[in-house]
Amino acid sequence: MTGGFLVIGSNSFSGAHFVRHLVERGHEVLGVSRSEEPHDLFLPYRWLPNWKQHFGFEQIDLNRDLDRLMDLVRSHRPSHVVNFAAQGMVAQSWEFPEHWYQTNVVAQVRLHDRLRKLDFLEKYVHVSTPEVYGTTDGWVTENFGFTPSTPYAVSRAACDLHLRSFFEAYRFPVVISRTANVYGPGQQLYRIIPKAMLFAKTGRKLQLHGGGKSIRSFIHIEDVAEATRRIAIQGTPGSTYHVSTTSTLSIRELVAQICQMTGVPFDDLVETTKDRLGKDEAYLLDTTRLREDLDWSDRIALRQGLTETLHWLEENLSLLEQLPHDYVHKP
Repeated sequence: MTGGFLVIGSNSFSGAHFVRHLVERGHEVLGVSRSEEPHDLFLPYRWLPNWKQHFGFEQIDLNRDLDRLMDLVRSHRPSHVVNFAAQGMVAQSWEFPEHWYQTNVVAQVRLHDRLRKLDFLEKYVHVSTPEVYGTTDGWVTENFGFTPSTPYAVSRAACDLHLRSFFEAYRFPVVISRTANVYGPGQQLYRIIPKAMLFAKTGRKLQLHGGGKSIRSFIHIEDVAEATRRIAIQGTPGSTYHVSTTSTLSIRELVAQICQMTGVPFDDLVETTKDRLGKDEAYLLDTTRLREDLDWSDRIALRQGLTETLHWLEENLSLLEQLPHDYVHKP
């Protein structure tokens, strides 16, 4: 596989779609994640007829199996490492903050200190989050002026700052991406779009925190995968790139669209609950750098992407309604 891609966190929604994106273009890919591969419905690379020819998977936990991961890295000698692995979920990070700091900071620093010593690594892409900024005041450009408001966001901000120090001290070839809210077919059912669609189709009540007033930009995962590939291959080491559309809407407006698409009255689907602790009001990401420097543009409009996602859900509804639709924390 010399010269291919290592995708850390390949079981994640973004990671699995990025693997598919690479395999479709003939790249050799090794994927690692701490859990076993989930059902094929959540692994879009398995929807390809030839995926086994270009992809291999190893179950590896960054917190426990770093030596084994580095053995794999040295034997496969990937030119590019793209890291999607992180302890996610904002609300739950208040319950066990030490787990978020362990995975998102300590384990990552240990990994990076090993990777920086490799002479064959051309680019390391660290997939971060706009939550490091806290609520944005207007459209923000890439910067390190962080005001994180949750343990999750603090842990991601700490890792971004650590990587900046590694670039400045060692010229570690890191590029950071911060992406708006992703969605698309194959997304985990605890995320707002597939959950709203599933509940609309099965007659269950959807809890809308704070009435859904926070503002977000939703971007289709295929547009994100293309951006990530360009960042990995063409991105300038030491740089950060925002990945987002230029349009926004509130969570309430998003759910209203899904109600209209599924023919379910809004009040029949939605139950308003209190807002989550530390909830940010808006993430508005200026994407000029990505668009101008790497010639990227988003191509899938929200309505088109929602239609595609609903089609995936309806095609697999009998199975999906049997699967858990709440986040289960794993320390």
